[in-house]
Amino acid sequence: MTKQLDVETIPAKVAEFSVKERSQVRIVVSRFMRHRLAVASLVIFLLLIVIAYGGAALWQYNHTDITPDNSQPPSFAHPFGTDGVGHDNLAMVLRGLQQSIKIALMVALIATVVGTAWGATAGYFGRQVDNALMRLTDLVIILPGIAVAAFLASLGGGSWLTIALVIGGLASATVSRVIRGVVLSLREQDFIEAARALGASDARIIFRHLVPNVMGPLIVNATILVAVGILAETALSFLGFGVRSPDTSLGLLINDAEGAVRTRPWLFYFPGVFIITIALTINFIGDGLRDAFDPRQTRVRQ
Repeated sequence: MTKQLDVETIPAKVAEFSVKERSQVRIVVSRFMRHRLAVASLVIFLLLIVIAYGGAALWQYNHTDITPDNSQPPSFAHPFGTDGVGHDNLAMVLRGLQQSIKIALMVALIATVVGTAWGATAGYFGRQVDNALMRLTDLVIILPGIAVAAFLASLGGGSWLTIALVIGGLASATVSRVIRGVVLSLREQDFIEAARALGASDARIIFRHLVPNVMGPLIVNATILVAVGILAETALSFLGFGVRSPDTSLGLLINDAEGAVRTRPWLFYFPGVFIITIALTINFIGDGLRDAFDPRQTRVRQ
């Protein structure tokens, strides 16, 4: 004999399998938090920022101070050793870490803002505007980036802001290509047609409707650009076209210690370790964000 289901128990049964609406932000954060390597990398990167600024404020030496202990290996008094002049290498590395992080973050900001406006405009208007902007993009991409950046950065006298503007401007061409591709697939969607029918201006459609819908790839690219910025700054400083003395950066410290790798290796390896650590952590954070933004689901079983 078939057992009949009590009608009063049906709502309770259904409630067990109900779905709960969650915002896209909560879903992205939840997926990112499940990426343990990305979370650990984010913690390490934030810790490096705290060390760079908090450590420099607490450490007894400044990067310009000259001590009587020249060419000393790492010790309790100088954990990272000293250079041939007597500068405390820990103070120099902390200052270099500050400058390199500032340049990298500014590069990501400039490239993201300029590249987004560039790519969104090309993708939205299409035709002649798209052709003109994309040919300019091709021109920037095919140019030897380091050579152009070295020339332009040399005109700015080694200012960290000038270096960030140059690297960020060149990197924006790559961002524009990514954003253009996404906008091309969005501009024919119904919500864009509805905005046009309601009389929204082109600028409002681009920045109010299109740009928010490309935030996923935009954030991932911005994260990767931080690693690009610090590596590009390192390359420029290593070639002598980056930050200049009496200021310093991680790339400049490696450049200055190039001839002392065998005799005073601590001058070379400490800033090198920080550069590698930042580049790796940023890439792992980018991997976590890419995984978090990939599946577009807004519902989850409760």
